[in-house]
Amino acid sequence: MATSKLQALWNHPAGPKTIHFWAPTFKWGISIANIADFSKPPEKLSYPQQIAVTATGVIWSRYSTVITPKNWNLFSVNIAMAGTGIYQLTRKIRHDYFSEEETAVAKE
Repeated sequence: MATSKLQALWNHPAGPKTIHFWAPTFKWGISIANIADFSKPPEKLSYPQQIAVTATGVIWSRYSTVITPKNWNLFSVNIAMAGTGIYQLTRKIRHDYFSEEETAVAKE
């Protein structure tokens, strides 16, 4: 049974014998790097970079559901990219636009 499942994965149109498997697999590195940046101070984050990560995640997750064959590895990595990008943008926006107000209110 396990052999037949492995063989089915191996021979799948988006399986390990194709670029459709390896491209999203290596793309996980971007999401992992973005997760590693969660500990980075918000002032060191880049709006253009995080907007690009978020937009890529949103656009390609939609695309991965309409192509044939459906590529769930591509879908999952892009959901992760969108999620980490949104989180990082939220951190950056809160730091740039809301932390000064909190500081001013605390001083009064």
